Amino acid sequence: MPPGARSLPGVDDSKRLTPATRERLAIRIRGHALSLALGAASAREVDRHNVYHATVLAMRRALARLRVPADHVLVDGTPLATLGVSHTAVVKGDATCYAIACASIVAKVTRDRLMHALARRHPVYGWDHNAGYGTAQHLAALAEHGSTRHHRASFAGVRPTRVDAAGVPLIVSPPTS
Repeated sequence: MPPGARSLPGVDDSKRLTPATRERLAIRIRGHALSLALGAASAREVDRHNVYHATVLAMRRALARLRVPADHVLVDGTPLATLGVSHTAVVKGDATCYAIACASIVAKVTRDRLMHALARRHPVYGWDHNAGYGTAQHLAALAEHGSTRHHRASFAGVRPTRVDAAGVPLIVSPPTS
C-alpha cells in the first residue's frame, strides 16, 4: 500500500468481515495498492514439502510477481527462516497491521472464489460452505466419494490408494455429477 496514504475505511482482520465487505474492500485494495501479487502452492506441493515449506513457496511466488519489488516484507505470524528476503513477522498481524490486513482480505477473497469454483465441479464436498476445512459433511463426503487432486493426502480423512515413484500420494478423483 502507498506509504503515508490514508488507510481505507473498514480494513480489518478478514475473519471479522462479512464476505460482501471483503469483496468490496478487495476491489478497493486492488485499486489503491502500489503492487499486488498472489502466490499459491498446490495440494501436491503441501504433501511433498509440508505446510510450512509450501507456504514459503507460495510467498516467494507472490514476491517474484510484484511489479514493485519489496525491500522488506511484513508477514502474519512467526519469522520464516527460509523466506530468503528481509521480513518482519507480526503475530496476529491481520488484526493489528494495515498492510497485512489488506493482504489477508485479498487472499481470503481469492481463496473463497477458488473454493466456490471447486464446489461447482465437485459439489459433494461442500467447499462453497466449508472452505475446505474438515467439517463432518466434508469428511463424510471423503469417506463416501474418495478424494480429488485438490485434497491434501497428508491431512486426516484423506486416504490415497497409491503413491508415485517418489512416494507422493496419488489421489483418485471420483466421478463428478
